[in-house]
This record gives sequence, structure tokens and C-alpha cells, in this order.
Amino acid sequence: MTQGNGFDIAAYYEQIQIQGLLRTSKVAENWSEAVLRTLSLSIDRRTKKRLAQALPKKLAADLTRTFWLLQFRNPNKSGQEFLEEVAKRSGNTDAVFARNPVKAVFHQVKSIAGDEVNDAVSDSLAPEVSALWEEA
Repeated sequence: MTQGNGFDIAAYYEQIQIQGLLRTSKVAENWSEAVLRTLSLSIDRRTKKRLAQALPKKLAADLTRTFWLLQFRNPNKSGQEFLEEVAKRSGNTDAVFARNPVKAVFHQVKSIAGDEVNDAVSDSLAPEVSALWEEA
């Protein structure tokens, strides 16, 4: 299944499944959504908009769909807290395992977004979460 700009969303999920050590493409889709929604609460509004513009529609929707009435980013959020939030959002409770799918999603998103946007995301994240982004 390709999107309007030729992006193959099925291949995207397949890569997350492989890199994230996940059982199915549907599970990979669930983790992708959880990572993008958690990421959206961890970056500033301007960077979120830039990243959304760089992503295909489905992924941009996952990123921008999360809404909090008053959103205060935690500039000191630990990598462990981020992994725990993603795990909960994905319906999983294992923050240790979450590192694999998070890095897989980050890797795929970075390959789509381009260097300038990737740098902006890295700069907007808390230091430990930024390190996870850079590892991917």
C-alpha cells in the first residue's frame, strides 16, 4: 500500500517489525503510533509541525493527533521515562523491550525526514531522549 507520494507504508511497518523484533506488521503499526504520539509530547510545537510536514500523511496524523489542553514538555525527561510512556501507550509494560521498537521507529522516521528536520528534533528533545534519537 503506497501513499500519494509513493511512500510504501507496508514496507515502513515491515522494517519496524524486523528492526524492532516484533511479531507482526500490525504490532509494528501499533508501536509506530505509540512512539510518534509520545514523541509529539516531547518536542516543541514548531519542530512537531516541521516533522509532520516531512512525513507521509498517516505518520503525520499519528504525530499530530495527540492533544493535551496544557502541554508542558519536560526538558529533563529521562530516556527511561520516555520508554515507559511509549510502552504504556503501545499496550505493553516492558520499558526494557520498548528500546528496540522505539529505535526502529526513530530510525525509519529519520530516514524519511532528512538531516535538517532530524537535527531540529534532536535539539528539541530532552538530552537522554535525544541520545535515543541519535542512536537510531
